[in-house]
Amino acid sequence: MSTTDTSGPTAATEGGGPAGTATTRRGLLHGLPWLVWRRHRTLLRLTLLATVVGCAAFVYQRIGVQDFLHTQGTTPDLDGRLVTAFQNRYGSAFDSDIALLRYLPVVVGVFLGAPLIGGEQEHGTLKLVTTQSVSRGRWIAATLGLPLAVTVLCTTLLSAVFTWLWAPAHKLIATGDWLAGGPFDSTGPVPVAMALLLTSCGIALGMLIKRVVPAMAATAVLATVGGVLWAEQVRPRLGTLRSVSYPYDSDSGPRLPFDAVRMDDWVSTADGKLYGFGTCVNGDAEACRAKLGIVNRVTQYFDYEQMAGMQWRGAGILLALAVVVLAFVVWRAHRRPL
Repeated sequence: MSTTDTSGPTAATEGGGPAGTATTRRGLLHGLPWLVWRRHRTLLRLTLLATVVGCAAFVYQRIGVQDFLHTQGTTPDLDGRLVTAFQNRYGSAFDSDIALLRYLPVVVGVFLGAPLIGGEQEHGTLKLVTTQSVSRGRWIAATLGLPLAVTVLCTTLLSAVFTWLWAPAHKLIATGDWLAGGPFDSTGPVPVAMALLLTSCGIALGMLIKRVVPAMAATAVLATVGGVLWAEQVRPRLGTLRSVSYPYDSDSGPRLPFDAVRMDDWVSTADGKLYGFGTCVNGDAEACRAKLGIVNRVTQYFDYEQMAGMQWRGAGILLALAVVVLAFVVWRAHRRPL
């Protein structure tokens, strides 16, 4: 943020001089928002361009997917030939799409969030804020508002278009664990909420560390640790497990819905008391089971129809955390030296 950059938007805000005329030509962006755009225009433009390209690629893929589904059908056959044919044709493309949407929040948090304030602090340009007519409140609102708005816009568009592409073919592409296999974190509201949270965390870490590269590294570490906690501790608790019981000695196993995610297995008594799946497998197993009254096996699972509700609950948690982090950033920007 050079002296020329700062005085230009300030003058534009006050409506005088050539800077005001230049700002007027920039349409909706004027004053501080224009300054924020100018400071980060390369990354913001790349983000917008990547969004356009990604959405166009998803639309193009959907044309081929819809043609396949129209001619081949959407219900997997028993021998798996339809699933195999679909995976051979579109499996790698869907894997790439899912990877993009899963890692996009991390990339945005590291490369947009961490340098947003930390870069200004590292180069000392942030000290100019207190010498201008712009209040800290207006400065922090503009600094946070435009990048976060672009983040929400881009991730919402990408997630919406990919969900539109993925949903009709989910029986063929998500034949495994949709909860841990990628679709849960790459469709619906989850990518948007995750991107907003990681960008907010990057901004906060940049403000605290005041160095861009260490703040980017810290954001990447936080995203990795948070991803593990999200996958192991949060996602499995976002919904209520469903159960199916079947005779202990049954050879057919549980009959689960095709899209079900199998979570755990138990053994149980006739009245439903659960024991660990490895109960009464050593020694005189039959006598042990008779003593405990074990007569059934129980499988717990999530059904595909639970996915949307679980995603919105998870997104609510992520958004609440993002609000807390942003509130801390605003508080610190007002109360503490920058």
